[in-house]
Amino acid sequence: MAFLYTLDNKRYHTLNYFYKQKFGKKVFKVSLNAGLSCPNYKTGGCIFCSHQSGDFAGNPHDDLITQFQNIKNMMEKKWPGSLTIAYFQAGTNTYAPLSVLKEMYESVLKIENVVGLSIATRSDAISDEVMDYLEELSHRTFLTIELGLQSIHEKTLKFINRGHTLENFKECVLKLKERGLNVVVHIINGLPGETKEDMVETVKYLNSLGIDGIKIHMLHILKDTPLETYYKQKPFHVLSKEEYIDIVCKQLEFLDQKVVIHRITGDPKKEDLVAPEWLIQKFCVLNDIDKEMKKRDIYQGDLL
Repeated sequence: MAFLYTLDNKRYHTLNYFYKQKFGKKVFKVSLNAGLSCPNYKTGGCIFCSHQSGDFAGNPHDDLITQFQNIKNMMEKKWPGSLTIAYFQAGTNTYAPLSVLKEMYESVLKIENVVGLSIATRSDAISDEVMDYLEELSHRTFLTIELGLQSIHEKTLKFINRGHTLENFKECVLKLKERGLNVVVHIINGLPGETKEDMVETVKYLNSLGIDGIKIHMLHILKDTPLETYYKQKPFHVLSKEEYIDIVCKQLEFLDQKVVIHRITGDPKKEDLVAPEWLIQKFCVLNDIDKEMKKRDIYQGDLL
């Protein structure tokens, strides 16, 4: 059996397949840092956050156009002649006055071969005014809104100091979907106190909201974060690579086949990482997920 939504023998819906079907050729993202903050920093931010979200984004000391060109020139060596999506990755990229946001987004849309925008933000940081503008913008370019959720469990959201509730997240997703916007959600596996069943429940819930894509991360403990302090004071179980792969495989079985997998593991910087060390070997993790799915003979959406 060949899985429908892939070009490279994966058993889940790959982003590469999605872009090739939509645009007819290779597309890569150019990660940008617009220098925006986050509303949750007022209460200390999420406990896992180093306040440097978007570590792989452009240099914040450069303007957006310079950032874009520098990264694009580097990536084009690997994928010449590709189309690009401007990815506002660092910070909360709707957390600014509408006039500022318009200048940010519109400036990069003028760059040749930019076919879309991907905007990373939070469900509590999109005003109705901004949402109306995003809807209008989506008629002119391929627009994706990326929302951090991490978990559907309120106890977990409070523990990680997420700063918003599940209900707030749900309301935001439904508003975005009503406007026809493409929504991608971030979740984290391995959050303290959560069981495998808890993590699978998060994926099941997201199915019910009709999301378009998902980014699955493994919890990693970074230096100089509240989570590092907590981990040293009250050590908790960090998932092994085998446990993580087992959980991801089960989550994929419960995930609608039409949901695009934008990410299936993280890749923190080695010098910033406290644990787990196995996460540094990103491609080994990806390959082992493929092997395990083949061993189990499972595909995304099998259990729906």
